[in-house]
This record gives sequence, C-alpha cells and structure tokens, in this order.
Amino acid sequence: MTYQLRLVTAGLAICALGITAFAQQPPAGRAGAPGGRAGGTPPPPAGIPREPLGAGPWNYAVAEGVKFRLSVVTRGLQNPWDLEFLPDGNMLVTERPGRLRIVRNGVLDPAAVTGLPAIGAQRLGGLQDMALHPKFAENRLLYFTYSKTDGKGMIMSALGRGRLDLAASGGAALTNVQELAAAEPWWNGAGGAASRIVFDREGQLFWATGSTPDTRESQEPNSLRGKVMRLTEEGKPAPGNPFAGKTGYRPEIYSMGHRNQLGLTIHPVTGALWSAEHGPNGGDELNIILPGRNYGWPDVSLGRDYEGPWQGKFEKDGIERPIVYWMPSIAVSDLLFYTGDKFPQWRGNALVGSMRYGEIPNTGHLQRIVFNANGDEVRREMMLTDLRQRIRAVKQAPDGSIYLLTEEAQGALLKIEPQ
Repeated sequence: MTYQLRLVTAGLAICALGITAFAQQPPAGRAGAPGGRAGGTPPPPAGIPREPLGAGPWNYAVAEGVKFRLSVVTRGLQNPWDLEFLPDGNMLVTERPGRLRIVRNGVLDPAAVTGLPAIGAQRLGGLQDMALHPKFAENRLLYFTYSKTDGKGMIMSALGRGRLDLAASGGAALTNVQELAAAEPWWNGAGGAASRIVFDREGQLFWATGSTPDTRESQEPNSLRGKVMRLTEEGKPAPGNPFAGKTGYRPEIYSMGHRNQLGLTIHPVTGALWSAEHGPNGGDELNIILPGRNYGWPDVSLGRDYEGPWQGKFEKDGIERPIVYWMPSIAVSDLLFYTGDKFPQWRGNALVGSMRYGEIPNTGHLQRIVFNANGDEVRREMMLTDLRQRIRAVKQAPDGSIYLLTEEAQGALLKIEPQ
C-alpha cells in the first residue's frame, strides 16, 4: 500500500468514527466550504463537564510497569506558559497575560518579577517561552518570547533578553532589557501566536514563530512568520545559516513552512532540533528540523480544513514528512525527551503535552511516545486523561522528576515522581 493510500485509508476510518480534530485556534467560519460544498465551519462543541482540579495527590499505574504520583506544587497561576529551573533550585514561570513569576521552595512568590516590556496579551498572544543563556550562572541572562504591542490592538512576535537579578530577601527584577528581534508586521493576534526558543549545543539560539491567517507567509522567504530561525546570542543571523546570501531570503531563516510550533527541544542524544507543531483540523506533528528544509504549510498537511475537506496534499516533492503525526489532533504543546533516573522505563521516550483532543474541550492530557533504535514510532500512551487539564509545559527537573503546567485561567504547577 502506498504512503498516500495509507493516509487516506486512516483518514476515512477516523471520519467513519465521527471524530473531528483540533488546532489551537480555528479561523472564523465561512458561509460556504471550498469546492462549492455547503455548510461552512460547524459550531464548536460543548466541552465535557469536569470538576475543578482537586487537592491531590493522585496515584497512577500506567504502561511499562510504571507507577507514579502526581501532586500539586503550587496554584494561583493565570494561563502559565513556560517553566525554567534556576541553578539555585528555584523555578521561573511565565504567565501569558504578561507576568514572570518565581516559585521558591515550592511556594509561589506573590510578587511578579519587574522589568518586562509591555506585553500584548490578546487572543493567544502574550508572554510565552523562556531560555536561560548557556552561561546563565555567570551572566544571569534570560531570553524570552512575547507579543509586543502597538497599544492599538495589534501585536508582533518578539524575542527579548534581560539580566535576572534576584534579591536574597525576596523580590526579583529584569534589568538591561532589550528587544533582540521581531517578526514584522503587526497583526491582530488571530492564528498562530505561539513562539518557542531553545539553545543548541554550540550556543546558537533557535526561535520558532507561527503563521497568521495569511497562511502564505509560512512559504514567503522574506517573512519571519511560520519559520524556525537560527540566531546568535545577540539576536543576529547565525553564521552558516542555509539561506545566507540568497536573494529574497531573510538570513535568519533555518527552516520554513511551519504553522504554529508549541514545542521546541534539542534531542539529548543526537543533538537534533525537534519541534511539536499544530495542524489544522487534524495533522499535529513532531518534526526533526533540518537546515534549509520546507515543512509544507499550508500546501501539505495531514489535517483537514475546518469545513471538512483536506487542507492540501498529503505529500509533495521537497517537503519533509513528519516523524509522528496525530489524527485527530491533540493540540500539542511542549515536547520533552526523558533522560532521568526516576523513570528508567521512559528513557528516550518523548513526553508531549496535549491541550485538547479531537476538538472537544476539557480533554487535555499527557502523551508518551516510544521510538525504536531507528527513530521510528512504535507505540504511544495517553496519561492523566481523568484530570481533563490543558497541559502547556512539560519539563524534566535536575533530579529526574517531571513538572507540568496546566494552561488554565486558574493554572497549577504539577509534579510527577515515583510512588
């Protein structure tokens, strides 16, 4: 059976089950569907009822003989987005509305870190990802992505940097804050506002941006939207970038054809860059990001347009295939390859956050994906489905335990450890 036929067969089987899929934020409905079909985008479904997140802890017995305990570290977070562990054992958390918080010894500091630039917290834009400089212990430099605002309802994805100063008596501030780069032009925040960053082993910074409803931007070589960029620590195009010196191409670009990337990480063994990307109505992906490659959006997708027809072709010459894909979508978020000792059965597995399954609200969870020696997916597992929480961040602590952030208006920091 051909690759294309396998995909079509899988899609038809899923459709027969009446399953629809989800991407982070669907566009507004249209009066009619493409190809003359009637009906347009159906209204969103009502979510599955859920109780507020309980006090915990919760004990789970899952595949591979693993038994773990999930506990609440702290509450009181509003739409938390990212988590970073500091050398002193404390943690930083970003909140999408535009606050940077510190968790000290498991207690959320009521005072936010001062010094952030103005944040355009509209739709799904706001304060998002963070990365510590590789020499953070020496220079205290914190990098962060955010939606800058023009004060008139328009935003722009931006990359910033500042020095984190922590007072011994409590309190913290970002100083010498700079905007290092921005993905012009301004837009109203609809579509892919997500923005992730990660340092590689050579100290270069990868920055992923999403596409807006003008989906062609992902394919435009003079646009920084829908791209992965490789930058120096000063936010300049990194030496050796694949399109450097090529007419019509921005020299920052490392790869193109992306929709909305919610996870970005360096594989701990291979050093390869991996991303977790939202599809439209289905077609979420895990990709290995290679220099100069095109990942297809909006022309190639394993998902459907929101009215129902397939978004585009399943494959095309010159377009990279995903390593893992979901149909229906799980609204992928953060991506982690586990390396710790707490759960030896999970070493080398990918842990992926899910914010919503099959377009149904209140169906977020955590997924575990197992690969063989050749890097092929061999099985996957859904966990924490009973809590019905949107999982935004998935992080491995220095001791090998796993921390999660729930992307909720009343969000929480959770911890996974052996029973």
